[in-house]
Amino acid sequence: MPASSDVLQGTLDLLVLKALALAPMHGWGISQRIQQLSRDALRIGQGSLYPALYRLERKGLVKSEWSTTENNREAKYYQLTAAGRRALSSEVREWRSFADAVDLVLAAEG
Repeated sequence: MPASSDVLQGTLDLLVLKALALAPMHGWGISQRIQQLSRDALRIGQGSLYPALYRLERKGLVKSEWSTTENNREAKYYQLTAAGRRALSSEVREWRSFADAVDLVLAAEG
C-alpha cells in the first residue's frame, strides 16, 4: 500500500492529467478547471500544482511551451503527450479500483 503522501501526490497528478486531457492550459487555468469541475470542493495551490507539473513533465507525460494568454501575458502552457494520455487511462482505472475497495470497507456492517 502506498504511503499517504504518495496517494495524495498520485491523486493530484491524476487531476492535473485529467484537466489537461480536456484542453492545453497554463497553470492557473489548470487549478481553476479542477476547482470548477469539483464544484469548488478541490482547490489546488500553486505550491502543489507547479511541482506536480514539473514532475509530470520530467516523466514525459506533459509538455510545455510559452504562449500569450487571453490577457496578453506570457505563460507556460501545458498539454498531454501520448504517454500522458496512456498514463491517464491507467491511473483512472487504478483510482476507480482503489475507490471501490474503500467503498467496500465503508459499507461493511457491524
